[in-house]
Amino acid sequence: MLIAGNWKMNLMPHEGMMLTHELCMGLSDIPSHVDMLICPPFTHLAQCSLIIENNESQLLIGAQNCHASDQGAFTGEISAPMLASMGMDYVILGHSERRILFNESNDVIARKCHAALKAGLIPIVCIGETLEQRNQGIVNQVVQEQLLSILQHEQIVNHIPAHDIVFAYEPVWAIGTGLAASPEQAEDVHAFIRMQLEEKLGDHASMIDVIYGGSVKPENAKEYFLQPNIDGALIGGASLKAESFLAIAAQA
Repeated sequence: MLIAGNWKMNLMPHEGMMLTHELCMGLSDIPSHVDMLICPPFTHLAQCSLIIENNESQLLIGAQNCHASDQGAFTGEISAPMLASMGMDYVILGHSERRILFNESNDVIARKCHAALKAGLIPIVCIGETLEQRNQGIVNQVVQEQLLSILQHEQIVNHIPAHDIVFAYEPVWAIGTGLAASPEQAEDVHAFIRMQLEEKLGDHASMIDVIYGGSVKPENAKEYFLQPNIDGALIGGASLKAESFLAIAAQA
């Protein structure tokens, strides 16, 4: 079970350090089958990683994005090998905010995913529909298109047996809105994703976590975790406070 925290563009470095320390202290109360991951802004990664190391904590750390190229004239960008060299475990890719605000296409996200896998990072690839697409009844079509952009990429598929990859179903209309897909709605899409994974990857599909994101809170987390095809959660706002983030993880 993976419980990941996406801090987005929040917290100053000293606040991130304090939160990381609090999480390291609280991790001992979390069941051993639960992996907890934080994804701070780039400016916090070195300091937060050092706190985890100094506490000899099992807390995992990752980044919120990476570039598709290993190096080059890409001012302001960070490559997957750079993140790997800092000891990062994961990287979030294809978040709806990246797709919508920065016009990232399925092809761009697939190339980033391949770069992350080559560097030894575990990509968390986000997929999900807008409210308009849900109202049109094309949820599965949208999710399948986003998913197949990854699963039809031969170099990515060749990496999957030897490396981990995570898919996060995040309905766009439930991110940062206070709205949340019902556990049943989320489970329906997760079951569809699992079916697609099995068709494309066979036995390797069982190794892949499919987690849910979208206004997950301590009050509703347990209902999601009881669903058979939900393997964890990608948490936004509730990951910015140790108390709420740990409370969600405890229910996993």
